[in-house]
Amino acid sequence: MKRSLEDDAAVVRAAARPVAEGYEALLESASTAQCVLIGEASHGTHEFYSTRAELTRRLIDEHEFRAVAVEADWPDSFRVHRFVTGRGDDKNANEALSDFRRFPGWMWRNTVVVEFVEWLREWNLRRGSEKDAAGFYGLDLYSMHTSIEAVLSYLDKVDPASAKRARHRYGCFDHFGEDPQQYGLATVAGGAEPCEEEVVSQLVELRRKYAELISRDGHIGEEEFFSAEQNARLIANAERYYRAMFHGRANSWNLRDEHMFETLNQLIRHRDSGKAKVVVWAHNSHLGDARATAMSARGEFNVGQLVRERFGGESFGIGFTTNTGTVTAASDWGGVAERKRVRPALKGSYEELFHAVGLRRFWIDLRARNEATALLRDERLERAIGVIYRPETERFSHYFEARLSDQFDAVIHLDETRALEPLERASEWDTGELPETYPFRV
Repeated sequence: MKRSLEDDAAVVRAAARPVAEGYEALLESASTAQCVLIGEASHGTHEFYSTRAELTRRLIDEHEFRAVAVEADWPDSFRVHRFVTGRGDDKNANEALSDFRRFPGWMWRNTVVVEFVEWLREWNLRRGSEKDAAGFYGLDLYSMHTSIEAVLSYLDKVDPASAKRARHRYGCFDHFGEDPQQYGLATVAGGAEPCEEEVVSQLVELRRKYAELISRDGHIGEEEFFSAEQNARLIANAERYYRAMFHGRANSWNLRDEHMFETLNQLIRHRDSGKAKVVVWAHNSHLGDARATAMSARGEFNVGQLVRERFGGESFGIGFTTNTGTVTAASDWGGVAERKRVRPALKGSYEELFHAVGLRRFWIDLRARNEATALLRDERLERAIGVIYRPETERFSHYFEARLSDQFDAVIHLDETRALEPLERASEWDTGELPETYPFRV
C-alpha cells in the first residue's frame, strides 16, 4: 500500500527535534569528529549562514576546533586569517573581507560573515596564544592570477632570485589575458602550449626551499611559507582545472573538489601535526556524500565523499533544507545580487515532506536507526540553489535526486527563510522581486 505524504510526515515528526530546544545533542555528536562539514542549500540564505556560524562558534569555544575552511579562494581568505590572528593591517572585518570582490561577492561580504569574523578575532585575542589561535582558510581554486601575485610578493620579500625565476615561469600566462577561461580555451581548442610544466616546476622549487625560507621568522615564517605553498599548488591545480572545463562537467567538477579536499588535508597536517579539528563551510552539493546523490551516476565525487572515505567516523556532515522565503542570488553569472522569492518545494521532494511535518524549525539525527531515517533513505528530490536562482526552470535547474540519510549525518530544516544581506546592496536587492500577480494583486 502506497504511503501518503501525511503518513510520511508523521514518521519524520516523531524523530524531529525542534530547534527551539537547542542543538546540544547535535553538537555533542559533531564534537567527537575531526572534520565537521556544515553545508548550505543555497549561497544566499541568512539562516543557513547564521546557524552555521552559531554551531561553529560553539565548536571552537567548547570543543577545541581550531580552523574554519570555507568554499572560497586561498589568498582572499588568508587576508581574513591574518586579521583574526592579529597579524593583519585591517582595522575591522569589513576591511579584512575586502578582497572578496569578484562575483559572487555576497557569499562572503555579508552581515553574518562580518559578525563571525569579528567574533573570531576577539576570541583569539582573549586567548592570547598564537599557536592555539583559530584560523580562517579558503579551499577553492578560482584565484589563479591573485595567487600568482601572492607567490611573487612572498618571494620578493624572502628570496628575490627565486622571485625572478617565478616571474619567468608564470609569464607563460601573459599571452592569454586576465580571464583564465580564455587560457583554457586557447590551450584546448586553439592549440596553444599549456603552462603545466612551468607551474609544476615552480611548486617543486618552492617546496625544495622550505627549510631555508622558514628559518628566519619562526612560527610566522612557517605560516607565510605555508600560504605561499598553497597558492603555488592552487595555481598548478587551477591550470589543470581551466583546461578541463572544456572536456565536460564531471572532469572539472572532480578536479575542483579534489583540490578542496587536498587543501583541507594540507591544512590539517599544518595545524597541530595532523590532529587539528576543522569546520568546513560549503554548499550541500560539495559536503553531502556524492555517492548518495545523482552526482555519482554522472561520474562525479565531492569533498563530502572524500572526507568520509578518509576519515570515516571522524567526520560529521550537516545539511540544510528550506521550503520557501527569500534568497540572495543572481539571475545570470556575473549579475547583480537580487533578493528573490523562493518557490514552495516541489512535489516529491524532501523539502515538501519536511514542510508537511508542521514544525517551523527542526533537526534530525540521520545516524540514528529508526523508522524516520529508514524513510529518509528513500530517493527523493532535493533542492540546491547556488549563486544563480531561476525559479522559472526550477525542476531542471535546482533539484536533483538524493538519499538524505546516506548523504549527511544530520539535517537542519528551517521552513521559511530570508535572504542573506550583502554588505553592498544594489537597488535590485532592496526592491526585491515583484509579486507574481503584479500589477493585478489577485
